[in-house]
Amino acid sequence: MDDATTTLATHRPAAGHDQLVTWAEEMVTPLAARAADAEAMRQLPQATVDDAADAGFFAAVLSERLGGGALGLRSLTDATRILAHGCVSSAWTLSFLAVHNWFVARGPAALQDDVFGTGPYALMPCPLAPTGRAIRTDGGYELTGRWQWATGVQHGNWVMVSAIVEQGSAPGPMFCLAPIADVEVVDVWRTSGMRGTGSNDVIADRVFVPEHRTMTADELRSDDPPGASLDPDRFVRYPLTPVLTLVASAPALGGAEAAVDAFRSRIQSRVLAYSLGDRQIEQPAAQIRLAEALATVRAARLVWSDAIERTCERYDSGGRFSTVERGAIRLAAAQTVKLAIDAVGIVLEGAGASVHFEDSPLQRIARDLATLRGHVVFDWDRTAQLAGKLELGIEPELTDML
Repeated sequence: MDDATTTLATHRPAAGHDQLVTWAEEMVTPLAARAADAEAMRQLPQATVDDAADAGFFAAVLSERLGGGALGLRSLTDATRILAHGCVSSAWTLSFLAVHNWFVARGPAALQDDVFGTGPYALMPCPLAPTGRAIRTDGGYELTGRWQWATGVQHGNWVMVSAIVEQGSAPGPMFCLAPIADVEVVDVWRTSGMRGTGSNDVIADRVFVPEHRTMTADELRSDDPPGASLDPDRFVRYPLTPVLTLVASAPALGGAEAAVDAFRSRIQSRVLAYSLGDRQIEQPAAQIRLAEALATVRAARLVWSDAIERTCERYDSGGRFSTVERGAIRLAAAQTVKLAIDAVGIVLEGAGASVHFEDSPLQRIARDLATLRGHVVFDWDRTAQLAGKLELGIEPELTDML
């Protein structure tokens, strides 16, 4: 890269915020129509990936310097929440493939040149747990390991994994990027929920990774990542874990909103079984249940939106979060998911047995959210304990994700 203003690729930029939200709204119907196929194939239909690419979604959060839409956190989270009204798995996968491009934008110039030099974005799964080992060799590292949760890997052209590399006297984590052809994809993704994410395993066996395709964990997680010196876009400096948790909680919120909408529609026409034609819409219990579900999902939306606004306002103004504030944002994301699941549970208790047939979106939303909540950042006990100890002035441990 010659200077900090070089554009790495020319393509149709991602749409503005309003246009991206409109596209997401228009995608709800086709995503819902494809949801059964996504589950059966255990990956996104190619048409969904193509639609997102045509809309500039994968480059939406890249800066103008990189040929992207420079849309930031609000746009990505809003669009993801809306997409989840059609299919939670699809929204999760599309948003992760988009935000992983932001990872590259946080990296050094040589890495950006390599990944974006042949196209406006990468389709790059990124398992974050450091379950591999990188051994230093001439010009780079030799990478070996196996990683779980490679979301969207069937559509990937790159993969980013975390490995432990010897750095001085103590081991430390490093992120390594490799072309997808350099690794083996292992078909293990047979789950009860989130089937459409295609989150299979990847294996690397002594794969050479040149030095410029690596970033230390500290560099990637820093509020001053290498890419910040190349780009004036404020989003490049946003904190890694708060961004990831707020994006990842968006599909849960959108799915819960869709479930409550479906319940409202259902009770308007449902006749209760084993009754003399009693209509559910006239039952006080159904009316109360709908109100409770609405209140719960609205509470989730408020917690989530407040955390996004706090993040954007702080970092757009050049500020930073304290450790305690980072814990509070992670807690807000976990609470969003917790409340979303509560709302779906309220709905299912009053929706009747027939919503558990495979052609009902309600049962799919429930399964997807039950699986989604298993992500480490949404583990309520661990997240709440972390936020609580930080509020009490207790220092975090090295393994705490902040």
